[in-house]
Amino acid sequence: MYTQKQIDFNRIEKAIDYLTSNFRKQPNLDEVAEHVHLSPYHFHRMFSEWAGVSPKSFLQFLTTSHTKKLLKESQLTLFDASHEVGLSGTSRLHDHFIKIEGMTPAEFKNGGKNLSINYAFSNSIFGEIIIASTSKGICHIAFCEDKNESFNELFIQFPNANFSQQSDFIQQKALTIFSHDWNKINEVKLHLKGTDFQLKVWESLIKIPSGSLASYGAIANYIQKPKASRAVGSAIGDNPVAFLIPCHRVIQSTGKIGEYRWGSARKTAIIGWEATDIQN
Repeated sequence: MYTQKQIDFNRIEKAIDYLTSNFRKQPNLDEVAEHVHLSPYHFHRMFSEWAGVSPKSFLQFLTTSHTKKLLKESQLTLFDASHEVGLSGTSRLHDHFIKIEGMTPAEFKNGGKNLSINYAFSNSIFGEIIIASTSKGICHIAFCEDKNESFNELFIQFPNANFSQQSDFIQQKALTIFSHDWNKINEVKLHLKGTDFQLKVWESLIKIPSGSLASYGAIANYIQKPKASRAVGSAIGDNPVAFLIPCHRVIQSTGKIGEYRWGSARKTAIIGWEATDIQN
């Protein structure tokens, strides 16, 4: 059964998807409110409470301040510029906060044999998630539309592991990423199954400050593989840890939001949420 927060998010997600798809038509407040079956007053109030700004300001800030300003070029200087304007100092997910440890070659090849994995379902402001952990750290986070399908995706990654549906301290610590009180966050460790190339790409994503965006080309340059944009895109698409490894911060060099494993509307919502939070 959906909570009120999930219902509200679904409406905001639908509104953002509508605004993104109909941007050139510049839909007004009444049109968007009608699309999500709310009165203009209630929609404006709900959106403003959720995002921290009005629907109009949200869209203006998202498109102007991010896709145009931050992606006027797709070179590595985007990272440098983010540091120069101080975004790294307020970044929620900076590189010193998250530590990645790759699984051993044996764990990688044998499908997690001898691994004990705890998993649990939890609510976030962007929808329900499944989160899983080993004794060494978080191994999986994904937005969840169907619990059985979500667990099957986890099982496919580790078909020989021992699974237990229970929440643990490692998971609870990682879930503070969805909190506004970031002063209480400690280091979060990730225990990931991936190739050396994938791990390198995922580590580079963590270095993109909250509120900033990068292109696939920028990531390829950062890992010193300038001709590997396509391979970088595949590695980003295989990201096993949603939000914590911020693959949502990578968009096309043209400024388009692009695809997202858990829905482009959700990706747009997360980018806007981070943008308005930094602005505030």
